[in-house]
Amino acid sequence: MSSQINTKAILITFMIGAFFAILNETLLNIALTELMAVFNVDAPTVQWLATGFMLVMGVLMPISALLIQWFTTRQMFIGVMSVFLLGTVIAACAMNFPMLLAGRMIQAVGTGLLIPVIMNALLLIYRPEVRGKIMGTFGLVIMFAPAIGPTLSGVIVDLLGWRWLFITVIPFAVFSILFALKYLQNVGEITRPSVDIFSIILSSIGIGGIVYGFSSAGEEAAGFTSMKIIVIISISVISLVLFVLRQLKLDEPLLDVRVFRYKSYARGVSIFVIVIMAMFASEIVMPMYLQGPLGYSAKAAGLLLLPGALLNGLMSPTMGSLFDKYGPRKLIIPGTLTLVGVMIFFSTINPSTPIWLFVLFYMVLMLSISAIMMPAQTNGLNELPKHLYPHGTAIANTLQPVAGALGVSIFVSIMTQSQAGYIEGKSGEVTEGLLNNAMTYGVHHAYWFALALAALAFLISLFIRKAVAPDFDGEGEQAGSES
Repeated sequence: MSSQINTKAILITFMIGAFFAILNETLLNIALTELMAVFNVDAPTVQWLATGFMLVMGVLMPISALLIQWFTTRQMFIGVMSVFLLGTVIAACAMNFPMLLAGRMIQAVGTGLLIPVIMNALLLIYRPEVRGKIMGTFGLVIMFAPAIGPTLSGVIVDLLGWRWLFITVIPFAVFSILFALKYLQNVGEITRPSVDIFSIILSSIGIGGIVYGFSSAGEEAAGFTSMKIIVIISISVISLVLFVLRQLKLDEPLLDVRVFRYKSYARGVSIFVIVIMAMFASEIVMPMYLQGPLGYSAKAAGLLLLPGALLNGLMSPTMGSLFDKYGPRKLIIPGTLTLVGVMIFFSTINPSTPIWLFVLFYMVLMLSISAIMMPAQTNGLNELPKHLYPHGTAIANTLQPVAGALGVSIFVSIMTQSQAGYIEGKSGEVTEGLLNNAMTYGVHHAYWFALALAALAFLISLFIRKAVAPDFDGEGEQAGSES
């Protein structure tokens, strides 16, 4: 049976589905202002189209480890893509804001479950010796899709209108499902572990609350000192602690946190989380600074940052191949050291800094991230035994939206509070020059925090070693060798 597995067809199927599912994470962002006018809603309400999407993804990813062990690869992929298609159709036909929001939430169900399913299958069908290249190729989709999302969205909205953001995706989602029906094969084994409802409740409250709490902190005037935010985050942390304690006692945990006993996995995921925080925050802070003191429009700011985002995606397969050849240290250590240098630069920027330096250093930032993220994650997953693949991928993918929400909220809070403090310390009229100086001051403080994170990632990288994979046998060994 193993000799009949067509790894190329499986990889193409996954990449088509993942591209359009992940594209939707950022596709709607540039249309939020227009949607406020169309549906007569305010900014905090329309922001739920983005925040809610990330919230649903975060809640569902821990459950993916269970579902992967209950359903076949074909059932999971075709099922989640069908759910994603349903949400896209509902959003395209939306007659009011609640209907549009419902469509987005259904889309998020499909997207949230899709990535862990794909990553688990790739671990099963490819040998550890070639996983870097394969994960890098898949990383191209993960990074490229959200990178072109805002630019593509702007063109579609200007020429055709916001509904076409969804209508355009429908035929590709249908094609992905039909392609999977013809070519996608099952990999792995169905074990059907017991379902612990209490664990699902605890993880949903914990992850959902963390993502919502940190995402909402920026919307509250009091920020993290808001009693509402304090209560939400406190309940979430308590739920997560209870969840972890329960998983350690269960014979068949929903999410086996024992994966952190594997040093390469623990170090790799730690670096992954730090880099995600820095990347998500930079993607928010940099456009704000370009549109503030530097005076660029939203579209111009997006285009200035596009080369860096595209470089990140395009270099992902190359970094994967280098990882296979040289191991993780020769990529991750230089990558984190470069990250430190970039954060030093961004912590010294001012309105007189030449724009080409912004573009250049943002490209260097995204290049360093491509040298760190996928190698760190792949090296960590390589150390895990086969039965822990669903849990390892689920935890890594769950931490992504959590780290993103955490990074954005902390960076924006540091920036805004530093701005406010700067303005309060100055007497006289609040001029445009004063506001620009205040924002520069706030950005500097935000990137000092980012510099501390980058330095921590560099220190962890010094202890990274090439993971020794457990014995790899069965269909995956044959499939990997054939590819």
